[in-house]
Parts: sequence; C-alpha cells; structure tokens
Amino acid sequence: MSKTTASDPAPSAAEDQELGDAGSQLSTAPKEEAPSLPSLGVVGWVRWFWRQLTSMRVALLLLLLLSLGAIPGSLIPQSGQDETKVADFRKAHPALGDVYDKIGMFHVYSSVWFSAIYILLFVSLIGCIVPRTWQFVGQLRGLPPGAPRRLNRLPAHTTWRTTAEPEQVHQAALALLKKRRFRTHLTGGAVAAEKGYLRELGNLAFHIALIVMLTAFAWGQLYKSEGNKLVVEGDGFSNTLTQYDDFKSGNLFTSDDLVPFSFNLKKFTGTYERTGPNKGTPRVYKADITYSTGAYGKDENDTVEVNHPLEIGDSKVYLVSHGYAPVITVRDAKGKVVFDDAVPLLPLDANVTSSGVVKVLDGYRNAQGKKEQLGFNAFFVPTFGGHASGTMLSQFPALDNPLLALSAYHGDLGADSGIPQSVYQMDRTNMKEFKDSQGKLFKKLLKPGETMKLPNGAGSVTFGKDIKEWAGFQVVQQPGSGWALAGALAAIGGLAASLFIQRRRVWVRAVKGADGVTVVEMAGLGRSESAKVPEELGHLAGDLYEQAPGAPGPDAPADSPDPDQEPGTEPPVPAEGAEKQ
Repeated sequence: MSKTTASDPAPSAAEDQELGDAGSQLSTAPKEEAPSLPSLGVVGWVRWFWRQLTSMRVALLLLLLLSLGAIPGSLIPQSGQDETKVADFRKAHPALGDVYDKIGMFHVYSSVWFSAIYILLFVSLIGCIVPRTWQFVGQLRGLPPGAPRRLNRLPAHTTWRTTAEPEQVHQAALALLKKRRFRTHLTGGAVAAEKGYLRELGNLAFHIALIVMLTAFAWGQLYKSEGNKLVVEGDGFSNTLTQYDDFKSGNLFTSDDLVPFSFNLKKFTGTYERTGPNKGTPRVYKADITYSTGAYGKDENDTVEVNHPLEIGDSKVYLVSHGYAPVITVRDAKGKVVFDDAVPLLPLDANVTSSGVVKVLDGYRNAQGKKEQLGFNAFFVPTFGGHASGTMLSQFPALDNPLLALSAYHGDLGADSGIPQSVYQMDRTNMKEFKDSQGKLFKKLLKPGETMKLPNGAGSVTFGKDIKEWAGFQVVQQPGSGWALAGALAAIGGLAASLFIQRRRVWVRAVKGADGVTVVEMAGLGRSESAKVPEELGHLAGDLYEQAPGAPGPDAPADSPDPDQEPGTEPPVPAEGAEKQ
C-alpha cells in the first residue's frame, strides 16, 4: 500500500470546479461576490448593502464599536446611576457638560448612537445566521456528496491493489467508516462519508448565543431595578419604592414589577480577627432575618451572608454593609422623653469609626416652655483607644470600648420647608449652638449608660447601654441574567467546537483493473488545511488494508498514469511509491 500523501493545502479554482459537489458546502459561510457597479439599481444597492451588513467582517466591526461605545459609560458619570456625580461634573466642566449632553454621554446606554450600533449588530447577526441555519439543516437532511472523478488530485490520498472484490471493499469501507461515526452511503461506484458536523453546529451556536446574550443584556438593562436599604436590628423592610433609601431602575421598569416580599432583621453577627496582619478582618459576617413572600406569605427564617444572597423570585437581597446604631434618649426641660430611638451612624473607616446626626423634630420645649427642635452631631467609636492615644478613631471594629461624642444645637432644622433632607446631615442655617461655661460649643464624650445635661436646664441626652447594630442590604432585580449566563456558556462551547472540530470527507473507490486485480483509491478532504486529515486517512487506510490486503504489483512501468485516464483502467501508482504504511 502506498504512503498517504498530502499535496497542495487547498485545491485551486480549476480543481474546485473539477471536485464539484465533493468540495462544496464544507461551510455554510456566505460567499461574498463583488457587485457589478454599472448594473446596480436601487434593488441592487439594497442587496449589496444587505450583504455587507450580514457579513462577518461588519459583524466584528459592530462588536468592536459596541465595546468602544461602552467605555464612556464606565468613565463618565451616568444620569441613571448617580445624578449627584453628573451634577458635580456639569458644575466643574460646564462647557464639556453641554457637549456631553448633546451627544448623550451622560446616558450612553440609552443614547441614539449606542442603540443604533446595538440594533445593527442584532440585524447583522440574525441576517447571517438564518440563511446559514437553513443551509446547514439542508446538509444534515442530505447525504455526503459523491466522489470526484480523480481522487488523486485531492490534498490527501492513497491507493493500492488488492485481490478482494470491489463489492467486498465497499462493504468493508462502509462498515469501517460507520464504526468511526462517519455518515456514509454508496453512490456512483464509491463510498462517500462525512464527519465533523459539530464544527458548523458550534459556529451557528456561537452566533445564536451572541444574540441570546445581547437580548438578555438589553432586557436586563431595560427592566432592572436596584435599591439600598439600611435596617436596624428589630426593624423591617417591605419591597415598595417608598421603603428604599435610594433606588434606580431601567427605562421600562414600573413599580408593578417589584417582587412582593418583606423581611425583618432579627440580629446581625460580626466577629473579627483579633491578631496578626489580618487584624480587624471579618470572620463571621451575617444577618439573621425572617422573611415572607406576598401579602399573606408564611414567615421563614434565613441567613444572609456576603456572596450568599436571599433569593425571592427574580429578586436577590445582598448583605453589603454594617454599622452601629446607638440608642439615644432625649428629655426636655421637664424631664419628658421626647426622643428614644436607635440612631444609625455611617462608618468612616474599616474599624467602623462612625458619624451621623440625631434630630429631635417634635415634642421638645426648652426651659422657657418654647417649642424648638434639637440637633446633635454624633461621632461614635466602637473601640476607643483611650485619651492617651490622642485620637478619636476606633482601634477595632468590635464593641470593645464604645464611646459617643455629641455636640448640641437648638433652633429650626428646616424639616418643615418641604425640601428633602439627609438623615445623616444637619442643616445648621437656623440652628444655634448650646454654649458651655466658657462660651464654646457644648459637647461631651459619653460611655454607655451616661447622660449629658444640656446647659441652662434645657434637658438631657442619655447614651443607652444597649447599642444596636444595623445591616445594609441591596435588593437587585435583573431579569435575563440566567439567559445571559446560558448564552455565555453556549458561546464558549460553540466557539470551542468551531475551533477544535475538523469537518472532513472521505471517499473510497474500488474498481477492477485491466489485469483483473482490484484497485482501491482512498482520499480525504477537509474544510481547510489540517494535518489531521492525512493522519486520519492513514489510520483508516491501514484498517481497511487489513480487510483488503495488497496484491503483487503489475509488471507495467512505474510511471504516473495519464491524469485524463479513467481510474481503474490501469493500476494507479502514486508518485511516492507503493510501500505499505
């Protein structure tokens, strides 16, 4: 048997014409044809534009433009995410802000130009995939094409003479190729086989997965919602817009899309590394909650931890922050309690040094019996380092040595003006300072259980022994995330299949020679140049040779046959000899 030879890596145009159907449709990629410019009319130009739009080159270009277009959305403040930063940017760069407004840089993902790229990419992918899918389905329903007239012109081929009958060779070839999972049939006096359809299926799956991902991302951006809520131990939350501290959503989101649920924070637990280089690092960081779904849902217990959210329908509740809420009790000049509540303070550093304000809006009367409002700036450290440390900064995030610093004001907090205010800041425009004996701002450091008496019998403030903790939750609702993940996995699988699976065809022809000895020709063809085709053909030829062993060569001269001679009229002798592999 001869060595399996590999000739030119790909057939020329003339050879393609000779191969006919045998060398066609190894791929469903559309062929790009140069337009005949002089004959183009309106329909011709529309057809040419459609071919360009649905070409792989344009699809890749649109993907690149989409990636580049997303960069400003990451670098420039977006109005749908942080209106405060957008306002600050406009104030700092008024001229540039006007330009950004005109070209949609403050709302990149909903701008006209970004939407145009997105839609064109959709059209390009769909226009490319649909015809290729139908073509591929047609190939699956059909049979492998018959053998070309001259198998020795294919990139990988071999031939030998055998005493077996042609029918025996064909049957042995059919059985062998079917065992190797080739699709086979006997046509035109030769066995035709094909394998590697998963390559094109993977290619189509990759492009379909891109459409699924783009659709899922668009769906998620249009209908997403994201809100944050600070909940103190013992308090609860109901998933309505008015309950959120801050909330943002997609353009098509409505309040009816919110998943109905509620929960109560029973207890927050946090433990921290005490020693070593990781001192202060959280070891246990969890929130024990009781939640219910719907208006009349049954209460259920669960624990929310970092990276382990509570999932209710399409909503996920994440634990994102933590802090302390000292219990403050305020009495007026007559000793009447006018405020008694846990006041959440916002952490400033990793050791939970915290600050905030205490606002007494109603019920307070001063020593003269006049109605006023009280405000206190609060600064809290869970672990005070002592006066010797010279700093009012926490040394550790746990409640080892809590200390509260308060400074007092009285007057009008402006809460009745109708202008929204932050609960963590105090408007001191119409507020007056309480003065100490030296005429300075009245302030004091309090330990748990201690009381600060206001000057001139104006009342008192008590720092309760019970220090509550709060947890910050982020409620995210983003439909389509499951589809996006499925699309990403399918895209990876499809891309791997299209890169590593080789689609190839094999033909086996056995005919009687002039001397009555059967001549076997075997050839393979792949979609592109690949060392695997000659290697695989060699293995197949070796297995077939065992069932149709070689016969002694004829006494005829060992020159190459006439290329126009019908195969089988004389024993074909390959250029590299007839040694057995």
